Amino acid sequence: MKLYVGNLPWSTTDSELEALFSPFGPVDSARVITDRETGRSRGFGFVEMRDGQKAMAELNGKDMGGRALRVNEANEQSGGGRPRGGSRY
Repeated sequence: MKLYVGNLPWSTTDSELEALFSPFGPVDSARVITDRETGRSRGFGFVEMRDGQKAMAELNGKDMGGRALRVNEANEQSGGGRPRGGSRY
């Protein structure tokens, strides 16, 4: 199950995100999304774990660094979505 984790403090690392979810079961991956150009956190990330229902219920709305986390099931993008790149002219 892939979970979206929003409203993360800007200083959150991948390992901190994994540690937050690990009490609810084995975490397959935890990644904070960063800006390609600056390398700074974009304030959200994704966690993959076998069964994330309990983690989602327990952590949604939980305070982390003064911010209320938003945790829900991630929507899978299927090739569509918003366009990337393109011509400037």
